[in-house]
Amino acid sequence: MVEMVTLRDIAEQVGVSVSSVSLVLNERGRGRVRPEVAAEIRRVAAELGYVPNLLARGLKTKQSLTIGLISDGVASIPFAGQMLAGAQLAAADEGFLLMLIDTVGHPEVEAPAARALLQRNIEALVVAAEFHRDVELPLVPNALPIVVLDGRPKDPGARADWVVPDEVGGARTATERLIAAGHHRIAFCNVTDPVFVARELRRTGYEKALREAGIDVDPALVVEAAVPSAEAGRAAAYELLGRTDRPTAVFCFSDKIAMGFYQVAQQLGLEIPRELSIVGFDNHQFVAESMLPGLTTIQLPHRAMGEWAAQQAIARSRGLTGDSGAPAHRLMPCPLVERLSVAPPG
Repeated sequence: MVEMVTLRDIAEQVGVSVSSVSLVLNERGRGRVRPEVAAEIRRVAAELGYVPNLLARGLKTKQSLTIGLISDGVASIPFAGQMLAGAQLAAADEGFLLMLIDTVGHPEVEAPAARALLQRNIEALVVAAEFHRDVELPLVPNALPIVVLDGRPKDPGARADWVVPDEVGGARTATERLIAAGHHRIAFCNVTDPVFVARELRRTGYEKALREAGIDVDPALVVEAAVPSAEAGRAAAYELLGRTDRPTAVFCFSDKIAMGFYQVAQQLGLEIPRELSIVGFDNHQFVAESMLPGLTTIQLPHRAMGEWAAQQAIARSRGLTGDSGAPAHRLMPCPLVERLSVAPPG
């Protein structure tokens, strides 16, 4: 085991007391340690590679300055990984460390993961979901703050804060973009799997935008893919685009479904966006930018959600939320990312 450099090691090399070294390295030496001695202490500490023992400090202060984060596969999904980046940077800004355990989609790992984090004296716990869904919270002490990232507690009475995308607002923005381009026959390709909480919310936003524009909602223009994938999207696209009264525009539940529509449109000889406009949802970095023409889509606010989750967890741990302790939640705005897949009807 590698031995850490101690305050005593630095004190012996400089020729001062351990207390003097402690004062300087904890920024409490002004007026108590001569400036030239303080400078030498810092130089030697840097030369020896000294780092503070946060575990020992935490035992004294009863603060670990550590947030635990359990995810169900977020770390292995590149475009969702921005949630972790946002949480980590927000924690660092507050002087906190983010300790991550990813269960890689194995629910049985969650309980041991929570115990492992609790044994490291975390001050709050963030539970991150791979996609917007209802989340079963791990068993932890009641006093430990919990924030659900990209999900909602399955138990509506759970004492946990949560942050999710504004799915209704994002779908409304997507549909309004197509309406603004002059489209009236706008289809929506949803998903059938009820595990996706967003399916009902995005349909609500789609219908709301149509009604507000004075356009009747036509159930015949709503089709469904089994899952949000290009393959499932192709099946729905063949059904929709093969009609004689096909729509002039399509809003897709996800960018991967939109990819399926691109592929079928090409096979049917439909030019995007001249003959068919398409808007997706996700702004998946390996999909939206890779298609030709580039896909206009709605940004899932992964980074902003991660930042909010970490900031809220830290605020709870410090008792700075300024309320009675009632759970807080946040709908994070989903902005439009404009590319080249939308044009007026041909």
